[in-house]
Amino acid sequence: MSKRRQNETAHLGKRSLLNERQIADPRSILDSFDNPRPQRDYEIKFTFPEFTSVCPVTGQPDFATITVTYVPDRKCVEMKSLKLYFFSYRNKGIFYEAVVNAILDDLVAVLKPRRMTVTGDFAVRGGTAGTVTATYVPSGGRGSGRAASPSRDSARQEPRPPQQEPPPPQQEPRPPSG
Repeated sequence: MSKRRQNETAHLGKRSLLNERQIADPRSILDSFDNPRPQRDYEIKFTFPEFTSVCPVTGQPDFATITVTYVPDRKCVEMKSLKLYFFSYRNKGIFYEAVVNAILDDLVAVLKPRRMTVTGDFAVRGGTAGTVTATYVPSGGRGSGRAASPSRDSARQEPRPPQQEPPPPQQEPRPPSG
């Protein structure tokens, strides 16, 4: 195995302990390898049903299933490193929205995929289940782009003119009684 290949898959065949540097910088955990079919668009999907993080407000654990779906360009993520990456969030206080977007940002930075979606299906807490989905779409060619999210302008709606109440119906004059 070449030295480059060994560096790309640093976690395979090794004990799965994370150090403080890796926990502080989860992106450093992610390993990649060359896409075996870069000329073809195909979809890779990983589902991690054991994701945990901590609510930054209450300190209570948050449980989720994280699903990563992507079309690789030149690189694919190595699965054990992805699992270790997810473990790095186990004791972090972070909101649902922040963790899903951080996962997307880190994977896009390492892999530069053709497109990617990360979904976090969070378990019920306080009577409410939450699902957060973040998507990366290229903005100018294969493997380049940014995470897609609704812009503030697209989320705003143009103010509508106040609705006027319809005038009361006209009453027909009554013939004089008598």
